[in-house]
Amino acid sequence: MRINLVCMGKTDDKEITNLVQYYQNRLPKYWNFELIEIPDVKNAKNLSPDLLKKEEGKLFLNLIENSDTIVLLDEKGKQFTSREFAAKIDNWMSSSVKKVSIIIGGAYGFSDEMYARANEKMSLSKMTFTHQMIRLFFVEQIYRADQILQGKPYHND
Repeated sequence: MRINLVCMGKTDDKEITNLVQYYQNRLPKYWNFELIEIPDVKNAKNLSPDLLKKEEGKLFLNLIENSDTIVLLDEKGKQFTSREFAAKIDNWMSSSVKKVSIIIGGAYGFSDEMYARANEKMSLSKMTFTHQMIRLFFVEQIYRADQILQGKPYHND
């Protein structure tokens, strides 16, 4: 199975980038994890929030294949414990899902087209975090899920 974390824009903070890389390097190779950063929409400052979401949605949809399982990281999504998230990944693997694309949208969220295409929405917290920090938190949770599935002592209940 392939897991892609697809993000709008790049991370300028070197410390966050280094921490993301730290956890990314610890992921098992058979998960085929990839962090994909889509360049920001040009002239975004001149676009309304709705138009910006539509333009970002087009960029996301260009990367997605029909067979992909799409998960939007969205404040209105379902929240999971780390064990529940690990079980979800295990379920995807046992269901022969080939690719899961987890998508972090722009500052205004997602277009209606993205919501229509998504298989589900997931929320990491009711709190708001920067898009850069969400990358770090999510990559760590993917690593944590691997450790839980392997029965290793990284996660404590």
